Amino acid sequence: MKHISFITLITFLLINIDCSDQGKSHNPYFFTKVNPFFTQYNQPIDFSSITANHVIEAVEMTKKMTQEAVAKIIGLEEKDRNFENTMRAYDEMFADFYAIASPVYLMAYTHPDSAIRNQAQEANTKLSQFGNEISLNEDLYKAIKSYSKRLEVDQLEPHQRKFLNESIIEFERNGFALSKSKRDHLKVIKDQLAVLSDQFSENIAAEDDFLEVDADDMEGLPVDYKEAHQQAGDIYKIDLSYPSYGPFMKYSKSESARKALFMKYQNRAAPENLEVLQQLLEKRREMSNLLGYDSYSAYILADRMAQDPATVWEFEENLKDDLRERTQLDVAELQAAKKVNGGGSDQIKPWERSYYFNLLLKENYELDAEEVKQYFALDDVIEGLFDLTKTLFDLEYKEILQPSVWHEDVRMFEVYQDKKLKGIFYLDLHPRVNKYNHAACFGIINGRLTPKGYQIPMASLVCNFPEATSEKPALMPHSEVETFFHEFGHVLHQMLTTAELHAQSGTNVARDFVEAPSQIFENWAWDYDVLKNFSRHYKSGQVLPKPLFDKMLAAKKVGSGISATGQVFLGTYDLTLHDQFDPSSGKTTTDVLRRVHNEVLPYPYQEGTYFQAAFGHLDGYGSSYYGYMWSLVYAQDMFSIFSENGILDNTTGLRYRDIILAKGSSEKAINLVKEFLGRAPNNEAFLKELGLK
Repeated sequence: MKHISFITLITFLLINIDCSDQGKSHNPYFFTKVNPFFTQYNQPIDFSSITANHVIEAVEMTKKMTQEAVAKIIGLEEKDRNFENTMRAYDEMFADFYAIASPVYLMAYTHPDSAIRNQAQEANTKLSQFGNEISLNEDLYKAIKSYSKRLEVDQLEPHQRKFLNESIIEFERNGFALSKSKRDHLKVIKDQLAVLSDQFSENIAAEDDFLEVDADDMEGLPVDYKEAHQQAGDIYKIDLSYPSYGPFMKYSKSESARKALFMKYQNRAAPENLEVLQQLLEKRREMSNLLGYDSYSAYILADRMAQDPATVWEFEENLKDDLRERTQLDVAELQAAKKVNGGGSDQIKPWERSYYFNLLLKENYELDAEEVKQYFALDDVIEGLFDLTKTLFDLEYKEILQPSVWHEDVRMFEVYQDKKLKGIFYLDLHPRVNKYNHAACFGIINGRLTPKGYQIPMASLVCNFPEATSEKPALMPHSEVETFFHEFGHVLHQMLTTAELHAQSGTNVARDFVEAPSQIFENWAWDYDVLKNFSRHYKSGQVLPKPLFDKMLAAKKVGSGISATGQVFLGTYDLTLHDQFDPSSGKTTTDVLRRVHNEVLPYPYQEGTYFQAAFGHLDGYGSSYYGYMWSLVYAQDMFSIFSENGILDNTTGLRYRDIILAKGSSEKAINLVKEFLGRAPNNEAFLKELGLK
């Protein structure tokens, strides 16, 4: 992990619980009347007491404490330096910094109070800029560099030596090969990037557009969806959150309404973010060139598993070629479904794909997504997730009743392993105004070894799953069950860490590996022996019928070529912007979008759409989106071991827990994968999952 770059949002997950009272506990935590962000050892934050003034105060106190910690490290005599007073002190400094910065970041995207949310957004910028100052502190760099020359370094544990070497490399990547004047200029650029990054995210989060339709446009949609979106009379309000957008595009028989909603969805945060993105790319390019890199991609990838842009370009191009035939077959199948259902023989439009894909599943595969949805009540899915991880990883869960949280819908859980508290996580699962509108695991506090013992990790899973209605519990499409499993994998990665150092714990791993522990977990959402333990009809209690599951499995590969090609498109667009695009050339990000779209995807770019304005991964995942498919290679290869030994095999589960999840980045990711596999990794399981073998 790079200590000195500010928080980046990573798409993470968490776990499930016994929803009976037996697994619950009244809040055992006691909070004092001080700033809630500053807690005692292993105590959670008193989120319900947070005010905007607390955010302001926490930022100033954190900056002061960090400055004091830096001064203490710098002030040591060279002869007195050792790992504890230099490198562990350096790690602790950032652990303390992120213990405040991370929950502030969470509040900026989840808190319902606009005063707190806005103050937290402002704090994000201030803390990011302050982090830039630390990353460019020459005296701190010299202190660590001088320690690296001490004889005792040869006696360090391998993970400690790795931390030392990576810390020096990161300082040098931050400009310490530059002159003082160029470093000063670099700081200005980084501060500008911090502001632009926050603006980009804020504009996406603030999107509140919607489409009003009448009853005719709602034909085909489920009754509970209609109830949830009905306004006065026969007017329905469809917002742009995915729980609203996805079902409408899938079920509404009104092509005109689907097109209107599609155009709005593809123009979220536009035009504001078009200019912000252009400036973001300009500053990233300027920073990278100043540091001696040909592009931002070259800079970013230097410390990833991939290492350089050429490797990623080859990966994306090979995938595109491998997927071409499968994608063409998918398109032909959709075209046939459109023609059979009276839509004509012209090319599929982007607002028609979900609609005809759904009809294809119902007619050719006899699969009705609405029927499937009846078997996946949210609370049952949570319970199933918890039971699964009990089986695989020997975990137990306890829900805290009456927790101190930022919104009444948020739930709090403790995780136990061998009767010992391993971590704390929160579930914030439903949409609301001004809340982060995707699914992600937000870190709060990282696990690490401290003089008092092991600091337990804390995190929050933030999603936007459907809410219960007056007639039904919260019912989840299976695709969202899969998303929940995915995000659950991220939280497990956070919770089960045993790493000694903050910098190496939990999800602080190479960005192009961080998705593997979440992607592997999706596989369990597709196993009947797993699903039958918690999938039951919300009315009858009947377990998901095996014939229905078999239909789901048969339909799983339908559209897989189009879906995977879509991922190649996103990765290629991201890489193009950061490796081959010159923002000062007179070309725009829309020009690039149009070209890449038409080169990669099997349907033409829709003029008048600006998808990139709300492509949030261009911020935190800049030049890193390829990592989703890259890490999937490793995820599927590791899952093949479970397939061989039994996917509920506890012995394999414990090996995976202790090798992959527990160690974080205390060892190189490729070495951990090899250790778990017992061999060199390959892409056979990956290609098989894509239906290419």
